[in-house]
Amino acid sequence: MFIKNFGQFWREDEVDWFPGAGVTGAFRLLGRQGQKLPGLRLADFRYQQGIYILYGNHGPYYTGLTKKQGFGSRLQDHLRNDKAEKWDRFSWFGFQQVLLTPDEHGICGLKELPGVAKGNPLTFIQDVEALLIRAMGLSNIAQTKFSKADEWFQVKLDEMDRYLERVASR
Repeated sequence: MFIKNFGQFWREDEVDWFPGAGVTGAFRLLGRQGQKLPGLRLADFRYQQGIYILYGNHGPYYTGLTKKQGFGSRLQDHLRNDKAEKWDRFSWFGFQQVLLTPDEHGICGLKELPGVAKGNPLTFIQDVEALLIRAMGLSNIAQTKFSKADEWFQVKLDEMDRYLERVASR
């Protein structure tokens, strides 16, 4: 209902957070569905709004909510502040749906954040339960399902060019 997509336990060291001046488009939080065309889809989640969790050696360390600022800049902030050395993985749960039609580079954008939606309270409760179970990595993960959310998998640094070439060739 309110969670539209999510990524679990993405590695911090698989993102080029600070590519340097003049490197346009290098910083992305790329996620994928599928591996080969025609089912391969890529999306950039750096502007996604939602809930994120930082994980360190002993499990969940910090959680936050992005409102106007997307995941990308909030996570970059945490690499520069007092939390920098305390996390190495992150999960995110997004409120914005991924668009079906990709841009000229083959990357799907995000829909505008919807207004307050009315819905079934039981569906909302189910989504909250699924979020907590997945975020905490609990053993009952097999029985969790978001009402309408798609899972996305991290595109790692050494995979980025390969996947970008595939979607650009459509």
